[in-house]
Amino acid sequence: MIFEYSRQLIALAIFLLLFGCIMPFLMAIRVVESTFFLNFLSFGASVLGLFLGLVGIAGERMRQGNRNDKENRYK
Repeated sequence: MIFEYSRQLIALAIFLLLFGCIMPFLMAIRVVESTFFLNFLSFGASVLGLFLGLVGIAGERMRQGNRNDKENRYK
């Protein structure tokens, strides 16, 4: 079921990874105040984005593989 939404997972993963990279940068240049919660939120977003991206890529590859197997009868 999760592989049906692999493109949406990849888009969500990109958003989370960007959030996880931009927020520490904004905290380093002191645009946003660095708090304990915000540090862990940005770290969690990076880890979750990485995991969802890998699952989304694997799901997209499985969908493409299944489509290629159906087209090629002699494989």
